[in-house]
Amino acid sequence: MPRFVHYSDIENVYDDPERAGRLAGLITDLDGPDAAVVGSGDDTAPGVAATVSSGRQAVDFYRAIDTDVETFGNHDFDFGGDAARAVVTDSPQTWVSANVYDEDGERFAEAEGVVPWTVERVDGDRVGFFGVTDPATDSLNPMAADMEFTDPYEAAREAVADLRAEGVDHVVAVSHLGGGDDDLAAVDGIDLVLGGHVHSERVETVEETLCTRPGVNGETVLEVALDDDGASVTRHGPADAPVDERVADGLRERIAAAGLDRAVGRVDEPIERSEATVHGGECRIGNVVADAYRWAADADVGLQNAGGLRLGHDLAGEVTEADLLSVLPFEEPIVVVEVTGAELLDAFRQMSAAVVDFGEEDWWHGHLSGARVVWDDDREVLVEATVAGDPVDPESLYRVATPEYILHSDHEFPVIGQRHRAGEHGIQHEVLAEYVREHGIDPEIEGRIRRVSGDERPGIDSPGGEPRASGTTGGDAGGDE
Repeated sequence: MPRFVHYSDIENVYDDPERAGRLAGLITDLDGPDAAVVGSGDDTAPGVAATVSSGRQAVDFYRAIDTDVETFGNHDFDFGGDAARAVVTDSPQTWVSANVYDEDGERFAEAEGVVPWTVERVDGDRVGFFGVTDPATDSLNPMAADMEFTDPYEAAREAVADLRAEGVDHVVAVSHLGGGDDDLAAVDGIDLVLGGHVHSERVETVEETLCTRPGVNGETVLEVALDDDGASVTRHGPADAPVDERVADGLRERIAAAGLDRAVGRVDEPIERSEATVHGGECRIGNVVADAYRWAADADVGLQNAGGLRLGHDLAGEVTEADLLSVLPFEEPIVVVEVTGAELLDAFRQMSAAVVDFGEEDWWHGHLSGARVVWDDDREVLVEATVAGDPVDPESLYRVATPEYILHSDHEFPVIGQRHRAGEHGIQHEVLAEYVREHGIDPEIEGRIRRVSGDERPGIDSPGGEPRASGTTGGDAGGDE
């Protein structure tokens, strides 16, 4: 009975060397002659260690756990195609990718060994693996803007046909599609979907096909056993696993060499960075980041997409440059956009998952500085919106400081685009560090974002209170997620 040791979206686990070492130790313990170790993307970036090594810290991890099969996530292209190719070249695993092409229209990294599918012997069975990546990656990641991501379902059907022609015993989809895994499971001939992209755990059967997802940051590894009668899943956490000291020591050396251990401020009350906090509405980490943007650009409004705030340990005590880089691990500038009040109101609406269908259905997608909004969750309407204490004037022009990513993305704040660009003001994490040095880091909850239920006041969207859905898109994990 073949087993699959499934990890995905480990992202900034590398920023905690001991935790990364325990994750490697856990996977090594779960591996065996009857198992295949499989990663389903976003396992090279983002994070502090990834930023200082252009994702190459993952090569040490891959070698330690002896990964068998891996596919690409959107963040695996954070440092460009050449850096991704270099990781592929030096990694021990087979990279499978059926729907990713380079700017010349050739299969991405084919010369480096990437294949659309592979057949591996697992506990005596011939198992076919193919990989697919979110077709919106060129929108989610500016560093992949010149690449092509084709229809993953058509690519899946072609790969399944090829693998069945090879006479395999099982077909396993290694997927970085997120919510698209449901449609993938409906493709005839797939026995198992090992998924990623969305940062929540999943073990669910769809169309009689098991779909798994381990979550984010190496908090969980899933052990999946597959036979002719079905599949079983066991959940494992790395807390008590042995530490692979080679992995841990290598990460310590990389981070220390980057010189990011300089203190920039001190936090008396820990600042939380959990998914529930970042995607739940107003939060302290969102406030301080949005404040930093507005301050640096002298803008009317600071706007941070929730997905761009990376999850991790609380900020507590002495805060270093590395801590702030772990919050915003992207080498992207803050830009100023000039938008009309009507467009700004649309952006405020698009903070709600009810308007922009992206990620989990209850997520809140934005954080603000210089503005206040009231949103009615029940009626899905924007009840109030002010800038500097005054109601937003649809005819006026407003300057908004936001990550450059927003200009490229069709998924978060689609109302804002390149046409609105009016200036640039430094790299995200550097702006944040400069702000903290000058103003400290003691954010409070101030009522910038209020989510109410059943508010009887009319919404400012329309007399009927119906939300505008302009820019509504599909998607799963974003914002630099």
